Amino acid sequence: MKEILWNSSEAEVATRGKSQGNWVVTGVSIDSRTVEKGDLFIALKGENFDGHDFVKLALEKGASAAMVSRNIGKDFPLLIVPEVSEGLWSLGAASRKRTGAKIIGVTGSVGKTGTKEMLKLALSTFGETYATVGNLNNHFGAPLSLARMSKSAEYGVFELGMNHAGEIARLTNLIKPDVAIITTVEAVHLEFFTDISAIADAKSEIFLGMENGIAVLNVDNTSFSRLKRHAEKRGLKIKTFGMAQEADFRLASYKNIPDGIRIEATAKGKKFTYDLQAPGKHSAMNSLGILAVADALAKDFHACLKNLSSYSPAKGRGQVFTIAAKGGKGLLIDDSYNASPASMRAAFEVLMARKHPKARAIALLGDMRELGKSSAELHGALAEDIVARGIDLVFTCGELMANLHEVLPKQKRGGHYADSAEMAEKIASEIKPKDVVLVKGSNGMKMIKVVEKLKNAL
Repeated sequence: MKEILWNSSEAEVATRGKSQGNWVVTGVSIDSRTVEKGDLFIALKGENFDGHDFVKLALEKGASAAMVSRNIGKDFPLLIVPEVSEGLWSLGAASRKRTGAKIIGVTGSVGKTGTKEMLKLALSTFGETYATVGNLNNHFGAPLSLARMSKSAEYGVFELGMNHAGEIARLTNLIKPDVAIITTVEAVHLEFFTDISAIADAKSEIFLGMENGIAVLNVDNTSFSRLKRHAEKRGLKIKTFGMAQEADFRLASYKNIPDGIRIEATAKGKKFTYDLQAPGKHSAMNSLGILAVADALAKDFHACLKNLSSYSPAKGRGQVFTIAAKGGKGLLIDDSYNASPASMRAAFEVLMARKHPKARAIALLGDMRELGKSSAELHGALAEDIVARGIDLVFTCGELMANLHEVLPKQKRGGHYADSAEMAEKIASEIKPKDVVLVKGSNGMKMIKVVEKLKNAL
């Protein structure tokens, strides 16, 4: 039986709203399409929709009550608030106020969701751990995630995202982390920032919601000193991870093994080894950040290695599949969820780690969005990494990726397509037995179409 998250009286006090009827809820939802039995349906209003239009449907599907800003029927179980989005925010704030859980905030230019999922696995070693579902990390997702957190949770892990300055500041003052980890700062969202220093400042806003907490930082990152200064201004203690000698949790080496990597690390003057079911240096680095968080929470980080070792990538973030390939089989690496210059380079490493000695490494790449004035240059610059890594063939799609296609050596140009739909229709016939194929691009490019086409060809 699911735990009761809120009853009508608690929700009424939290939001300063007015309950209609007595009810209890075991979940919170903002989407009538996925609402589950026992949920409180939040009738948010957007530019092109009004959640009030779906309240009856949500209740018919099993929702126990709905948060609304107007009474849609005297017989419905409702929580009537002046403004629904503020009501959701207030519900999240009340959840944070009542919990005794240690709260961990996660941000960074890349690796947020993977780090959050690793933390959930690792901290579950020590007690009931709640984490943001998917990437609900914005001004709706953060309060929704808090409102969903079990009363009995001992740890809460919350991903905080942004693409403009000031956005994380508001989120962190809601979440109020005890520990915050910044995975890395890279050239992402440059459309909205002057340079990487400005991105680092925006990521550092996560410290604004903290009192006497601990910041966990990547000592190898070029923005480390800037992040450290921001943390120190807040009076925070600092723990570090990385390859540098001074890192508290240091990556000594890693090597590829079947289905992942073997990591050798040092911490507190001792060496230790563990496996991870996720390839690439970035995975190794993020896992060391997780161990640093456990240590920041005064937990024996060695104890969580078993759970951490069971981590594997989520959908669209590096999952590997077998696909059909002209009378044989190949491998597909689905990294289609998002893309930036840094994550592209990390994905190229993963691709080559999976490459069969007598077969080809093929990259199917879509545009990287939100890179601003340097977009064309940043796309073209990937050619150097592709050549250096030894990737055999590159197919591209989208207006921006045309910049890469044009500068690639001719023998590496597989073809260029207008969009992912066109690529999906034509690419399957290009794959040969034992090929390893990477699919990657920004979410808006819908590279999942290419992934699904290749998977369904089996």
